[in-house]
Amino acid sequence: MAGKMSIVLFVLLVVFLTQNQVSRAKAMLDEKVQQQRNNQMYGVSQGSLHPQDCQPKCTYRCSKTSYKKPCMFFCQKCCAKCLCVPAGTYGNKQTCPCYNNWKTKRGGPKCP
Repeated sequence: MAGKMSIVLFVLLVVFLTQNQVSRAKAMLDEKVQQQRNNQMYGVSQGSLHPQDCQPKCTYRCSKTSYKKPCMFFCQKCCAKCLCVPAGTYGNKQTCPCYNNWKTKRGGPKCP
């Protein structure tokens, strides 16, 4: 009888500890997802920026190019129209269709 009781207590302890670990992991994951949403996705989807936010987003977008002045000029022009700037310093334009689809007279991409 005492052996069965200790097994039941052991199983309950394992269940409790497992549930506690799962709750902690879920809370950490939720916090990490929220941080990613706040930091990375802000200004990436079309129309999610305010005009005053274009300068810092474009500064980062153009930070690795050798052609900073034209990059900043066109990035800010595109941001003012589309109210979004793709994440990163290059590529990722699919996240902002307006930014991606705006073309020059020759058919090349207008936005960096």
